[in-house]
Amino acid sequence: MKHYLARRWQSAKAAAEAGMTTAEYAVGTLAACTFAIVLLAVVKSGAIKSGLSGVILDALGIR
Repeated sequence: MKHYLARRWQSAKAAAEAGMTTAEYAVGTLAACTFAIVLLAVVKSGAIKSGLSGVILDALGIR
């Protein structure tokens, strides 16, 4: 009986933690997407865009 209860407890514990992993991935994915949107908005701004293209042109030796 003791082994049965121990196995049952482990099974219940594993089932309870299964949903947390999915929720953590969802929050992480949402945070990554939000960060990407903010970064894209910053990079598309005029001053940053011209500065980045200047750096890239200098690195390629086009300028």
